[in-house]
Amino acid sequence: MTRWLKTTLALLLAAPMAAALAQGATFPERDKPLRIVVPFAAGGGVDAAARLLGTQLQKQLGVTVLVENRAGGSGTIGGRAVQSAPADGQTLLFSAATHVLARQVLKASPYDPQTDFVPVARVGEAPLMLVIAPSKTQTRLADVLAAIRQQPDKWSAGIPAAGAPGHLATLLMAREGGLKLSFVPYKGTQPALMDVAGGHTDLVLDSMISLLPMAKAGKVRPIAITSARRSTLAPEVPTFKEAGLPEFAYASWYGVWAPGGTPAARVTVLNSAINAATAELARTGAWANLGISPVTENADQFKRFIARDVAQGAELLRSAGFHPE
Repeated sequence: MTRWLKTTLALLLAAPMAAALAQGATFPERDKPLRIVVPFAAGGGVDAAARLLGTQLQKQLGVTVLVENRAGGSGTIGGRAVQSAPADGQTLLFSAATHVLARQVLKASPYDPQTDFVPVARVGEAPLMLVIAPSKTQTRLADVLAAIRQQPDKWSAGIPAAGAPGHLATLLMAREGGLKLSFVPYKGTQPALMDVAGGHTDLVLDSMISLLPMAKAGKVRPIAITSARRSTLAPEVPTFKEAGLPEFAYASWYGVWAPGGTPAARVTVLNSAINAATAELARTGAWANLGISPVTENADQFKRFIARDVAQGAELLRSAGFHPE
């Protein structure tokens, strides 16, 4: 570790952590593991990010960090496991933006993500990518948009998960582009992507890192990404802004939550540690390899961000006539 990095990590951790420890937060406990629950199956993008963060936290804090996968129930099985855990900060949820819209997407969500959890830290954002079936002739976003406007009955959009960033971004794209699309629901990115590759569904807009392998293999055609700047992972793919929708931008994001009632002092310690881990993962390029741009903010900033994100997502779903499943 370089002297610069040691100094940076020390500054990120020192003041907030010292204040928290002064309040009696002897935490995290070295004889107890820090558990990070991922509400999705192992091997996906959320799981990969959680494991990178867990490894870095273990190095920094000198405690055992265990990453556990609790998949199912549209993410609510893992969420429920954290919600019902002791509010001591030793059990955390690592999830994506989908977590915060559970009440808008599910008829019977077992919890309210905004009141039953304590936001700890947002760690990063990632762009989405629009890909189309290889049987389509269009290669530019402007041509895709024109074709959809001319023949809306000929274009269908795959929706990998209700309320997920890909769903919301597709709704936003339709609004910004003046498009009428038919939406095809799927249970996951891979089934949707396979149908686009086979020409059964015409397009899908979802996590860039999930779509990129098939795009690079030529099995689907990449059209544009939703970030403000091109990605180093796919520099040849233009952004929506430069390719035809100058006001369009959207990002998936990842965050960490603790059970409701977790003491503020412990949240402060965790926030400082996670921010320092995020800085190191950005420095080494580990985040960039997953297409993630780092985010560091305090817990209050994360809470305010969630409120804005839920309001935007709920409005997009409502205006599209979406009904909870």
